[in-house]
Amino acid sequence: MIRILIAGLWMTFAMMASGYATAQYIASTKRLGGEVDPSFVGLDYEQVNPVNVPILYEGSLQGYVVAKLVFTADGETLHSLAVPPHPFLVDEAFRVLYADESLDFQNLSRYDLDTFTDRLKEMTNARLGQDVVKDVLVEEFNYFDKEDVVRQ
Repeated sequence: MIRILIAGLWMTFAMMASGYATAQYIASTKRLGGEVDPSFVGLDYEQVNPVNVPILYEGSLQGYVVAKLVFTADGETLHSLAVPPHPFLVDEAFRVLYADESLDFQNLSRYDLDTFTDRLKEMTNARLGQDVVKDVLVEEFNYFDKEDVVRQ
């Protein structure tokens, strides 16, 4: 009976000591600067609805571009806005892709995504009147031919 009592006391002491040591270790790493990159503190990643853009060539429908985008924004600024920036970003993406003459799917070449995302960021922030969108990321960028979309 005494052995069981001593074993129980030993296990209790061991658990309390390990919990204390763990708490001290975590507190010391936070005091030393931790592992968090300060440039990403406070940023929210927001996903927008996919942007579906019809591609017209010489008056006829050729296919669709579908782009899935994500943007980063300061969390406090994002929540203080009266209107969310999501629809503005989708609208700008549609306008840029629809009016872009370099998107020629008859002669495919690489599309300059850096210019595309920079322009989306600048135009969305200009429409919002403040620097809300920090970065625009492309999750997916696809082209679907008209024959692939039409139901038979």
